[in-house]
Amino acid sequence: MAGFLDRAKEQAQSALNQGKQKVDEVQQQRAGNDLLKKLGAAYYAERRGNGSADATQEALSALEAHIATHGDGFLRG
Repeated sequence: MAGFLDRAKEQAQSALNQGKQKVDEVQQQRAGNDLLKKLGAAYYAERRGNGSADATQEALSALEAHIATHGDGFLRG
């Protein structure tokens, strides 16, 4: 009986870990998408004349830092 409970506990822990990993992935994708959207908005504002090159560069740097840390998987999805 103890073996059964141990296996059930291991399976539950494994499922919990997989769930946490998936939540982390979704949060990283959302953060990447938000940074990409900010870059687009900064570039658009710069091109229209009411934004700055500095704001565009800051948005690009933030996006590149995110990609360096978390990868660029959100760009493919």
